[in-house]
Amino acid sequence: MRLSKYERSVQREIEAWQHGDSSLITQAMSWAMAPMDWVVKKITSPDLLDQVDSAISQFLGFLNDASKWTFEDRDFLRRAKEMDLSATAVDDLRDLPLEHLDPLARSWFAENTLLAAIEGGGTGLGGAVFIAADIPLLFTINLRLIQQIGASYGFPMDKPDYTPVILSIFNVASSSSKEAKNDALREISVAAAALAGDLNYRGRVSGTYRDQTRHLPREIAKNILGRKIAQTIPVAGAAIGAGINYWFTTETAETAYMLFRALYIERKERL
Repeated sequence: MRLSKYERSVQREIEAWQHGDSSLITQAMSWAMAPMDWVVKKITSPDLLDQVDSAISQFLGFLNDASKWTFEDRDFLRRAKEMDLSATAVDDLRDLPLEHLDPLARSWFAENTLLAAIEGGGTGLGGAVFIAADIPLLFTINLRLIQQIGASYGFPMDKPDYTPVILSIFNVASSSSKEAKNDALREISVAAAALAGDLNYRGRVSGTYRDQTRHLPREIAKNILGRKIAQTIPVAGAAIGAGINYWFTTETAETAYMLFRALYIERKERL
């Protein structure tokens, strides 16, 4: 199906994102965290490293179950209606003009980044004691955000089959690497082909769910491990926790926004 002028412009925007450098907020975070690296290495025990790594990997491994309780169709469709989008089910939105869906997707950004920052600041006050609680809460907020943005384009992410897409978004958000972006867009292409052909999406990598996703939880954990551990630094922990959670949630929002727009466009092109 032929793309509109607006959709062509979005395609170019996605390509610029794919090949561009990391965002300004990621560059700023890397600069701000650089002095902390030495401190973190000095104060971090092997037990704490294992604790943080395990908390991240375990939550990402539980995505199949978590997706069932982080998203409510009823609340989502109410907001779509408030924005004059006519849909009785999430799937209906995928056939509406992209320029009408982008504002709905972006409407979820601010509330989730603010919530994540407040949560990170609160748990950052507790240092190592609260860090194990902070990680599942942060990823729960971000999982819901991904589902809200995906649904904004008519793609509900509440089924276990879509776990590879969700993990790909987290991987880009945590690393901002061009390699992660390329991998995520390849995953999106597979999903688009399945959706356009009314086929079951099974992920880009053949085999079982474990085969498809086994490397990503560890990769995501590695990318944010040092920054989460920096929350254990006395006094500064609250500010660091708020900043890290704001950064990660902002990156998740922007990544999901780009990838679900790519999914919308590629599916339309294949119809």
